[in-house]
Amino acid sequence: MGSFASLVDGFGTALTPVNLMYAVIGVLLGTTIGVLPGIGAAMAVALLLPITYGLDPTGAFIMFAGIYYGSMFGGSTTSILLNTPGETASVVTAIEGNPMAKRGRGSQALAAAAIGHFVGGMIGTLLLVLLAPTVAKLAVGIGAPDFFAIMLLAFISVTSVLGKSRIRGFASLLIGLAIGLIGLDEMTGRQRLTFGSLHLSDGIDVVVVAVALFAVGESLWVAAHLRRIQAEPIPVGRPWLGRADVKRSWRPWLRGPFIGFPFGAIPAGGAEIPTFLSYVTERRLSKNKDEWGKGAIEGVAGPEATASASASGTLTSMLTLGLPTTAVAAVMLAAFQQYGIQPGPLLFERESGLVWALIASLFIALVLLLVLNLPLAPVWAKLLRIPRPYLYAGILFFASVGAYAVSGDVVDLVVLFVIGLIGLAMRRYGLPVLPAVIGVILGPSAEQQLRRALQISDGNVSGLVNTPMSVVIYVAIALLLAWPLVRRLFRRPSAQDREKIDV
Repeated sequence: MGSFASLVDGFGTALTPVNLMYAVIGVLLGTTIGVLPGIGAAMAVALLLPITYGLDPTGAFIMFAGIYYGSMFGGSTTSILLNTPGETASVVTAIEGNPMAKRGRGSQALAAAAIGHFVGGMIGTLLLVLLAPTVAKLAVGIGAPDFFAIMLLAFISVTSVLGKSRIRGFASLLIGLAIGLIGLDEMTGRQRLTFGSLHLSDGIDVVVVAVALFAVGESLWVAAHLRRIQAEPIPVGRPWLGRADVKRSWRPWLRGPFIGFPFGAIPAGGAEIPTFLSYVTERRLSKNKDEWGKGAIEGVAGPEATASASASGTLTSMLTLGLPTTAVAAVMLAAFQQYGIQPGPLLFERESGLVWALIASLFIALVLLLVLNLPLAPVWAKLLRIPRPYLYAGILFFASVGAYAVSGDVVDLVVLFVIGLIGLAMRRYGLPVLPAVIGVILGPSAEQQLRRALQISDGNVSGLVNTPMSVVIYVAIALLLAWPLVRRLFRRPSAQDREKIDV
């Protein structure tokens, strides 16, 4: 009861007019910034840091939390409507959300995403209240072999279920891993695949790659085929979810938080891995196999609920351990230090009022975001009425602005369009885009965790499987790889197969 009593006191602080105003400002800024590809919540919070020096710490962090949650809402909007992820957490949403929009179901996709964020955020924040100390203790015990096994599971899972063949999925993954190698080796400091360019020494930003492969590649593909097809505006469709949509979405909404929260809390970091795993899970469990890749609403509902819950898990690690697992958490950690506050095990004792007001403001921000985004779904979907030549020209413009905003360097624009051409070629030859993005996001981290694990074991490969968690994950990977062969061996022959045998 101690936690809930403290939470009630936190609501008393967060619902004061001034702090409520900060929450509204935060969610509005976050939603707007999330819509712009390349900007991101981390940059928004970083830009706001200097102007919050004179603010009360509680109000400043309530605003930051609103920006964090709001940017995840906003990122799904362009991901669904324009195939342009505003945040890496919304990359997976584009796979099913954009085909839904093209079929005239953009409003339903946006509504499913908004409700998914609300449900996932509510459950995730409730788990933050209940399980913060326990999850923090578990996170401390996870080592390099476990992290590498988790990332390998993400690689295998997504490449196994996307595209027309596993070979194409792994080919796409290799492209992403190669892009992820560009820059300085963190352990040796040597340049890799930079071609002598200092601009590439820091590597290529993940958002630039995601926007290039999704938005630029899609725009170039459409431009190459506009003369062959009639360019008609995409219909908006009905503005609300029907009974069938809710029936298909409510289970993914409830499953997503329990995938997203633990991954957000561990230092594997962020919403990328759990959203990929949520997508794979929902695709495996779905009864509507034929719709996947063409606009399955489960592929929007599950990952969006997962992404929102992972944000709560991220805050769990930051508040209880002082361990930032995402860029936003790192900036918020800097903000805590700016006020002379050190997150960690003693934070809940020393700054109890601030922490519980911050947690209470998360519930408030989620309600504000649902109220703001659900009625606006049909309005956002009307973007699709713009004729396709103008629509995709606008996408290229905003993608270019977003890429330039990442570092303010013209080289990023060149990289954007070079990778965009790679995305065009991938579409031409039927390679799925998502494994490449996974390779860029997780490849560098997986490499570091692999090398770390081998260093700890003096180069002995057994060091990768010396923990119970890693063993369980490798067993899951083996089952995942072997399942198609096992299913083929034990599958009953169909009527057509029997006719062929008889002949």
